[in-house]
Formats: sequence, structure tokens, C-alpha cells
Amino acid sequence: MRSGVISRVVGQIRAVDGVDLDIRQGETLGLVGESGCGKSTLGRSILRLVQPTAGQVRFKGRDILRMGSRAMRRMRRDMAIIFQDPFASLDPRQTVADILGEALDIHHLARTPRARKERVSELLGLVGLATDFAGRYPHEFSGGQRQRIGIARALAVDPSFIVCDEPISALDVSIQAQIINLLEQLQEKFNLTYLFIAHDLSVVKHISDRIAVMYVGKVVEVSPARDLYRQPKHPYTGSLLSAIPIPDPRLERHRERIILKGDVASPMNPPSGCRFRTRCFKAQPRCGETEPALETVNLGDHKAACYFPLS
Repeated sequence: MRSGVISRVVGQIRAVDGVDLDIRQGETLGLVGESGCGKSTLGRSILRLVQPTAGQVRFKGRDILRMGSRAMRRMRRDMAIIFQDPFASLDPRQTVADILGEALDIHHLARTPRARKERVSELLGLVGLATDFAGRYPHEFSGGQRQRIGIARALAVDPSFIVCDEPISALDVSIQAQIINLLEQLQEKFNLTYLFIAHDLSVVKHISDRIAVMYVGKVVEVSPARDLYRQPKHPYTGSLLSAIPIPDPRLERHRERIILKGDVASPMNPPSGCRFRTRCFKAQPRCGETEPALETVNLGDHKAACYFPLS
């Protein structure tokens, strides 16, 4: 927002600032960071559900931010999103058949009512739900079942890329593993590409091929999942990993925790240089002078935006 009462009072906030990411076909890129760091805004900007003020979003070689409405409508068949709250994202006045059939109607993917009904039944089967659920309403299902409906809705248009916006954070722990397993099975079956957003590194450990870590609108580290957990390079990533409980009391008692000082920087008035420096235990004067670039710190794909990376 560039004018009006809100912008005059609080100024302009860059929820996502200068992020440069690539997501490879068929992989899962985990995107992790504290609440409010810009993860969901980034995911929705990629789908153009939020209109970025600058930059490019290239999908299959085309910049979708420059597309007209007709071209974007066609492109939306290739992209989908699974929302965080499986109840708020489903219309309580629609049956499951109407929720799943809406995308089929918009994109003219079912030529007859019978074809529409068969496709709805097929989608329910793909996510492990009975076909007779089609006539029910969202309030008649558990949280895990509602999220399965949300996944089925995302699959309705046969997308190749899905943004998973914290799809398990609102679910019981016992259900989270089931949803992650389902997403992995669907990825293998349909060669899907995921951007998997979460606020907990332990959640993305088993589903991600690579992981990007965000802090106050910036990506501070990108790495293959195995390398990130074995040898994090950015101090912020190290602090997040140190907060993950270890299911071994002896190891848990003796490991070293990284306790951050201070509060998360404000995206309205971020610190100069590195945005993490006000909380960083390795900060030096140089960190406040210029912002570190996201550069390779190990052989391969491991990158970190830090002048003094962890050894």
C-alpha cells in the first residue's frame, strides 16, 4: 500500500525483500522461519495471490507477473495451494462435491455431470476418503479429513506445482505424519513439485530435498536437507536446530543450546546490514555495515548469507 491512512501511520513494510530462489521440477523445497518472517507471503506471491511490487516469478520459463488475465487463467491449472487451516479454507455452505467440483467447472474439466461426479470420486480416493463423503459438509469431518479434502481440491486441476502453506501446523501430531506421507505418495505418483512452508525445522526434515531458511523477509540459508541438519552455516539456522528436542534424555541433557537474545527485528524498520545481527552471538562491526550476500559456503548447493558462518 503506497497511500492512505495505514501507510501514513506505519510506513511501507517489505514482507519479502530480495528473495531469489529456484525450485526444481519434482523436488520439495522446504521454507522455514519464525511466524511473520514472510513465508506465506512469498508462497502466495509465487502464485500471484499476492501481487509483488517488484521482481519476477518465472514458471516454466515465463514471468507470471507480466501475464494478462487470460494467460494467467490458463497457467493456474498448473499451480495450486494447500492452505494452513483446513476448516477456514473450505466453504461451510458447500458440500465436498461442490468444493472439489468448483475448479472443474471453472476450468471446464468435466464435460458432463457424470464426468464431474466420477472425477470427484477419483479425487476422494486419491486422498484416502470414501466416495460417499461427497455429499457431506466440512463441519462433519475431523481436521485431518478436512485437510485431505483441501489436498484433493489442490489436485483437481492436475497441477505440477503446489504451495503447501503450513498444511500440518493446525493438526494433531498423530495426524501430521499421515498427511506428510500422503503428500509424498502423491508427489511420487504425479511427479509433483512442492514448496513446503513450515515454522519448524523438524517438520520439514523428512519431506524436503532442499531447505531454505527465512528471517525477516530474507533467505539466510539454502541447502540440501541432509547438509543443513548435519552442518548448518548460518547462526540463525543453528539456533533453530538447537531448539529441536532430542528423544534421548542423555543427549538432551548434555547438548549445547543456542539461546538468542533480543526480539525479532521489525520488517518496517530492519537493522542495517545483516537483519539477524541484533540477536546474533557471532555479530561483528562488519555485520552492521553491509548486508551479506547469499553465497556458497560448501561445495555444492549449500549457501548462507553470513560473514562469519558456523564451522
